[in-house]
Amino acid sequence: MAEQVSDRIRIDAPPQRCYEVAIDYERYPDWAKDIKQATVLERDAEGRGAKVEYRAAAFGRSARYVLQYDYSAAPAAFSWTLVEGEMVRAIDGTYRFDADGDAGTRVSYDLAIDPSIPLPGFMKRRTAGMIVSTALKELKNEVEKT
Repeated sequence: MAEQVSDRIRIDAPPQRCYEVAIDYERYPDWAKDIKQATVLERDAEGRGAKVEYRAAAFGRSARYVLQYDYSAAPAAFSWTLVEGEMVRAIDGTYRFDADGDAGTRVSYDLAIDPSIPLPGFMKRRTAGMIVSTALKELKNEVEKT
């Protein structure tokens, strides 16, 4: 069963800038510590990554997975679903970007993840929470440094 977690963070940058950094998948290995490689396999009509293959550190190993992106709510939000992957049965998520004050953004991240390796429920919940928390902090650091 997939663990569902949500978190949010305030970033000192406009929503458009947060969105642009979040969809620049090929740069993830430069700032997202667990992403070792990101390759855009397919692009949509606007040039955004529609299908992206990742290699990431997971449970002390390297795992490969492919996500399909949906931009129907862009640039206010975008979402993804797992197409195929190692060590996971599901990775479904959404980023939302809401203006917060004159130059800030409240970024929300919802994630449902189901590892295929056997883990106790509390470990699944903890892992999912760490993924979301780390992703938001790393996104904030990247957006605010430029």
